[in-house]
Amino acid sequence: MSGVALVYTLFGSAERAEQVGRQMVQERLAACANILGAATSIYEWNGVMETAAEVPVLFKTAPSRRDALMQRIRELHDYDVPAILALPVDAAEPAYAKWIAGHISK
Repeated sequence: MSGVALVYTLFGSAERAEQVGRQMVQERLAACANILGAATSIYEWNGVMETAAEVPVLFKTAPSRRDALMQRIRELHDYDVPAILALPVDAAEPAYAKWIAGHISK
């Protein structure tokens, strides 16, 4: 185990992505939130083909906090069915994993 968990989600605006990102770090559910560049998502919703501008966010946390982070993101998300995905981390630089653990446990 790497000592690091990644959680990925998308928001409908950069402002909302930053609000939730900051809140997750302040609540110590995530050590870091990377707000990525704008993305175009193409999907079917209620039988209609949709195209939407979205903002992806990658949260870094400890494995022990992953499920709580995912639940909290769900509580704060403004989508009916948000994509909140835990991504596997096979290895992490030990000092970075230690920094994450230290941040989460404060």
